[in-house]
Amino acid sequence: MPLDDVRMPRQQMIRGTGLLLTAGTLAACSGGGDKPAASSEAVTTPPSADPPTGGAITKTADVPVGSGVIVGDVVVTQPSAGDFKAFSSKCTHKGCAVNKVADGTIDCPCHGSKFTLDGAVAKGPATEPLEPKTISVQGDSIVLG
Repeated sequence: MPLDDVRMPRQQMIRGTGLLLTAGTLAACSGGGDKPAASSEAVTTPPSADPPTGGAITKTADVPVGSGVIVGDVVVTQPSAGDFKAFSSKCTHKGCAVNKVADGTIDCPCHGSKFTLDGAVAKGPATEPLEPKTISVQGDSIVLG
């Protein structure tokens, strides 16, 4: 059968073309990747990077004075020079993970709770402070446990 004799109903042709265009658009939109975090915000590592208890979780130099970093499920802050604190990254309101340390607070994206660098509630709806974690400074490393 010659190719010229193949016929396709117009409706089927329109559907096929629409599917191809949609697939092409989705493929083009999905390759962008994430933008880097703004420099005023803490860097967050994914939960899969959580170190075992007793392992170094970050370097002291990586925790800015008057701010902090989120390392997996732990928030490490340095409210004043040489004073390091750590907390669970789980918000005490509904259990969402806090996602940034900026402008002197630890922020939860779910309902807007904010915590001080000491873990206390700065702004609700959370009513309980972040759960403290035990850390120690060993040389230039901060160790969990």
